[in-house]
Amino acid sequence: MSVQSKPRVRVPATAKKDELIEIKTLISHEMESGQRKDSAGKPIPRKIINKFTAAFDGKVFFEADWHPAISVNPYQSFFYKAQKSGSFAFKWKDDDGTEYAAESKLAVS
Repeated sequence: MSVQSKPRVRVPATAKKDELIEIKTLISHEMESGQRKDSAGKPIPRKIINKFTAAFDGKVFFEADWHPAISVNPYQSFFYKAQKSGSFAFKWKDDDGTEYAAESKLAVS
């Protein structure tokens, strides 16, 4: 059964200057390790999300390298100190080169 990869992010819409906000991300993904076999006994090719990046106004501020031990539908949370209004861009990269992306805006007062 194949899962439709879908990224989801939760970023507060507004924050006060210098406020520490929590960002939560989740992507629906099977994270196939490459160690299982199909019904015909052939190995199922490895297909995992191996790289995650978060950028604010084009500047990467958080990145993670993921490995086969990461669970199905990987979840990542982290904190960001709000300095100014702008846009977040999140990217997940798969073994086969497929990239998934999500965006979110933040208004700082």
